[in-house]
Amino acid sequence: MSTYLKKICHMTSAHEYNDMRIFLKECRTLHEAGYNVSFIVQHNKDEVIDGVQILGVAKPKNRKERMLKTTRQVYKRALECDADIYHFHDPELIIVGLRLKKSGKKVIYDVHEDVPRQILSKQWISIYLRKVISWLVEMLENYAAKWFDYIITATPYIKERFVKINKKTIDVNNYPILSELYISETNWSSSREKLVCYIGGISKNRGIQEMVQALEKSHYFMLLAGNFESSDEREMLINKDGWRQVIELGYINRAEVKDVLSRARAGLVLFLPEPNHIHAQPNKLFEYMSAGIPVIGSDFPLWREIIESNNCGICVNPFNPNEIAYAIDWLIENPYQAEQMGSNGRKSVEDKYNWEKESKKILKVYEELYL
Repeated sequence: MSTYLKKICHMTSAHEYNDMRIFLKECRTLHEAGYNVSFIVQHNKDEVIDGVQILGVAKPKNRKERMLKTTRQVYKRALECDADIYHFHDPELIIVGLRLKKSGKKVIYDVHEDVPRQILSKQWISIYLRKVISWLVEMLENYAAKWFDYIITATPYIKERFVKINKKTIDVNNYPILSELYISETNWSSSREKLVCYIGGISKNRGIQEMVQALEKSHYFMLLAGNFESSDEREMLINKDGWRQVIELGYINRAEVKDVLSRARAGLVLFLPEPNHIHAQPNKLFEYMSAGIPVIGSDFPLWREIIESNNCGICVNPFNPNEIAYAIDWLIENPYQAEQMGSNGRKSVEDKYNWEKESKKILKVYEELYL
C-alpha cells in the first residue's frame, strides 16, 4: 500500500494542538503505525511535530467565532489536505464531516463526551434554553451518526447510545500511556510531601468549592493545577479560609504534571453528580492511578466500581467537605496503606486501563476502513 493511500486527517476546532487524546495518543499512534497523518487544529503555523503534519487555523476570539468562522477554516483546510479518511473530534464539526462524506471521503466521528447531557450543565447557556439545545444536538448527532463510516467513543457508556444508530461503533477509552507519569520509588514517606493534588479544569461542577471547604477542616495542603473556568469563581474562593492551604500552580505542561504527581500522596477527582459526570471516565482518575497514588473520588456507581474493586482509593460524597477532609487526612497519616492503594491502582493500569491496549482498537478501525 502506498503512502498516499494511507493519508489520514484529524480535525478539531476546539482543542489545542497538544491535546492528550487527539495528538499525543491517536495521531502519534497512527504515525508510528506507518500512516501519513495530518492534524487540523488551532495553531499559529504549519509544522511537523513528532512526525505529524500540523495544519494551523487561526485562534478564534470567542466561542461564537469558533463555531462560525473556525469551523469554515477547518473545512477549507480539510479540502486542501485531500485525505482518504477524515477523523473529527467536535460536535460543531458534524456538518463538515457530512460534507466530506458527501464528497466521497471516509469519515470517523470521535465522541469525547456525552454532549447532550453535558449541555444540561453548561453555565454559559441560559438555563431556559439548555433542554431545547440538548435535544437539538442529540437529534443532529443521531441523524449524522448513521452516515459516518465509524463512530469512536471515549467511554463504553457513550458507545451504548451510538451503537444503536450505527453498528460501526467502538469505544477507545482515554486511558494513560504506561510510561508517561510513573516514577518508581523506594520510600513513599520520604519521597512524597504531606499534601494532595488536583489537576484539570477548575469549576464549580468539578467540585472546587467543596475541595477548598474540605481543606479548612484538614491539616494539609493541596497542589491545584489547571485553569479556572470562571475568574469570578476564583475571586470568590481566594477569600475562603481553606484557600490558605491551596498551592495554586495554574496551567502546567505534561512534564510538570508528572512532577506534581510525584510529590502528592493522593489525587482528588470530585465531580458533582451532573448528568454527564455520573457515567464519565475522567482522565485524571486513571492518571492518578497510573502515577501510583491513591484516588479520592466521587461516590458514583461507576467510579466506586473502579476505585473500590481495585482497592486504589476512597470514595466520598462530593458534596460533603467533612468526608473529603477525613479521606485526605487518613491517606496522608497512613502512608503504608496509601502506598499500597497507589500500587494497586498502578497494577490495574498496567493490566487493563492503559493506552497501549486501547491503541490496538483504533488501529483495527483504520485497517478495516482501508480494506
